[in-house]
Amino acid sequence: MRFETKIAVLLRDDLATWQRLNVTAFLVSGIAGTRPETIGQPYADADDTPYLPMFRQPVMVFAGDGALLTAARERALRRGLTPAIFTADLFATGHDAANREAVAAVHADKLDLVGIAIYGPRNDVDKVFKGATLHP
Repeated sequence: MRFETKIAVLLRDDLATWQRLNVTAFLVSGIAGTRPETIGQPYADADDTPYLPMFRQPVMVFAGDGALLTAARERALRRGLTPAIFTADLFATGHDAANREAVAAVHADKLDLVGIAIYGPRNDVDKVFKGATLHP
């Protein structure tokens, strides 16, 4: 099935494995929490055990360097797409309020981005992440 929209994550290519997983989870929670149309129906197994719903479409995960993340953030904003961001400073915080304080303390052009996620029309997302490669 081909979707007209895309959910995509771009991770800085020098992150440790645990960081990549953690950043991806945090970033896509921003999409799930603000875009209810991205969520499918709940699951149930043959025994009728209920399970939580998930995204209704695949999440594409890409990698790139810091300059590409900065460019992607700028492209997303120019196209009217609101990104979820994760900065290197957030690895040292321990909760949501501290995360927001850490981001608020840095001007946009100085953010040390390690991850960005966006949801939007497929063509726009492809243009925002131009130059990124699929995560290995």
